Amino acid sequence: MTATAREVVEQVLRAGLAMDTDTFVGLIAPDGRIEWPYHPAGVPDHVEGREQIREFLTAQAGGLVRFEEYRNTVIHETKDPEVVIVEYDVHGTVVPTGAPLHQTIIAVIRVRDGLVVSYRDYLNPLVLAETLASVVA
Repeated sequence: MTATAREVVEQVLRAGLAMDTDTFVGLIAPDGRIEWPYHPAGVPDHVEGREQIREFLTAQAGGLVRFEEYRNTVIHETKDPEVVIVEYDVHGTVVPTGAPLHQTIIAVIRVRDGLVVSYRDYLNPLVLAETLASVVA
């Protein structure tokens, strides 16, 4: 039996927290898409296709931030059985500087046939811009 959208999203969250790129990417459809509608300059607005997502995440893995904990996680199932909305706070560390990281995220995730076809990550772009600036400075 195929996992429900909520079950897939829970697996995605666990893989993201563990920074387990292989498991995370294995949950993405071959033509899946991750997008960041709000992003600072120099950061892509989306990555499309499982292999491109793998390349992007592998290049980013552990280099900039390390996730340590998700807090206040709320998973909202919608009337559309494919769509789940997740709210959570990420706490971690900016790897190059050792500074603490706190990011609030709302994600809208569409799951079809047990795989993520769309992941819209509404993170706070100001936190990301400050993190990038602290590493460049």
